[in-house]
Amino acid sequence: MDVHLTIHGRHDLAGQLYRQLRTAILDGRLVPGERLPSTRDLALQIGVSRKTTLDVFERLIAEGYLQPRAGSGTFVAEATEGLRARTPAASPAAQLASPTPAVRTFDTPWNNMPAVLPLPRANLVYDFVGGVTEKRQFPFDVWRRCVAHALRQQARGRGGYQDPAGDQALRLAISRYLAFSRAVVCAWADIVVTQGAQQAIDLIARVLVRPGDTVAIEDPGYPPARIALQALGAKVVLVPVDAEGLVVDALPKRAKLVYVTPSHQFPLGMPMSLARRAQLLDWAQRHDALIIEDDYDSEFRFDGRPMESLKSLDAAGCVAYVGTFSKTIFPELRIGYVVPPASLVAPLRHAKQVADWHSESLMQAALAKFMLDGDFAKYLRRMHKEYAARRNALLRHLRGPLAPWLVPVPSAAGIHMAAQVQTPLAEAELVKLAESVGVGLYGTARMFVARPPQPGLLIGYGHVNVAEIDAGLGKLAEVLAKVAT
Repeated sequence: MDVHLTIHGRHDLAGQLYRQLRTAILDGRLVPGERLPSTRDLALQIGVSRKTTLDVFERLIAEGYLQPRAGSGTFVAEATEGLRARTPAASPAAQLASPTPAVRTFDTPWNNMPAVLPLPRANLVYDFVGGVTEKRQFPFDVWRRCVAHALRQQARGRGGYQDPAGDQALRLAISRYLAFSRAVVCAWADIVVTQGAQQAIDLIARVLVRPGDTVAIEDPGYPPARIALQALGAKVVLVPVDAEGLVVDALPKRAKLVYVTPSHQFPLGMPMSLARRAQLLDWAQRHDALIIEDDYDSEFRFDGRPMESLKSLDAAGCVAYVGTFSKTIFPELRIGYVVPPASLVAPLRHAKQVADWHSESLMQAALAKFMLDGDFAKYLRRMHKEYAARRNALLRHLRGPLAPWLVPVPSAAGIHMAAQVQTPLAEAELVKLAESVGVGLYGTARMFVARPPQPGLLIGYGHVNVAEIDAGLGKLAEVLAKVAT
């Protein structure tokens, strides 16, 4: 047997021997049909007990790597031929220069997919990342009672898979909440619970979009939605937005699906006007297209009366309404939902079952109790006041000390605000300067695809309180003033 075996110390002798023999078989140093020494000889050779070698051989035989032959000994099984990595033949010189075999790479469109969204950076004192909520004020004492209630429910129930569309009590709570807060009238059976809004978008696209179909999305827009559609082979057409939202006149006539964020355009923040909403609904009806309405953070509206959701205005059944608890509670919860047109409820339920069968049931049951007991509504009212104060603090800085460099984009809702950069300083340079004083800012230029990028910032205030906003943006103003002079 031409294989080198080395035992280190006296710990896990059988494990060491097993791994070395298995590796030797898989990398081709022990070839199919080769005879191994007897368990007695091998034990003497490497200085272990015969019981150790017997145990290892029995395990390798049971797993199919070795094959005993009566009266002849133990051999490497012929079936292992297909387990060895097949790599193109290389010259001896090349083998000496690179003894590690090449690893196979697979052709997949995901190799060329761009990064989705930036993650929070741990080295920052004041991180204005978007889409992150305030967990420090969440009523975890109440939430623990809800989770305990859900655990008791699960303990009493039978083990098994649940309804792919989600927990019935949670769907009932969502239907009541939507009817009150967004004028979306639906029955609990019309709702499909998902792993956040992102899975809802992905499931709708899987059900409706075929390779080569034309779909439309805002530009600038939400990168994960665009990537999900591109990954399915759709022809993604980027449609510009203006002060009233998506420019409906620029929609491609053959679009099968239109993705929009009408309540709080991502990333710029303006709401879609009522006239533009009516125009979009009329266009979708005439072109037999589906609208995905991503209403990701409309719960927090600070100026004027709430704008009607597209779903509440939809009389023709062409809107799939998508919501999430990531922006109201916290992203780790991973619970979202979709209210699709009636004809898509069954297909989405089936697609959800194929994707992951159903979302995690314990958190669904806990959230259902949290909502049905009225605690969710109380929490939203408290956080609305908190986020309003943070938004006002942010505007004071943008219209005050930071006015020479940043201009806020009008926005009446949500937990982030966009600001245009109006300085010779490049967006990337501004972000880098802020990071040098522990302030995390995030550019919007990367979210423009077809249109020329407009330098700007997406400033989230869900994760920073008023004191932190004042301190962080004060430091930013100081460093910008030094650069200007």
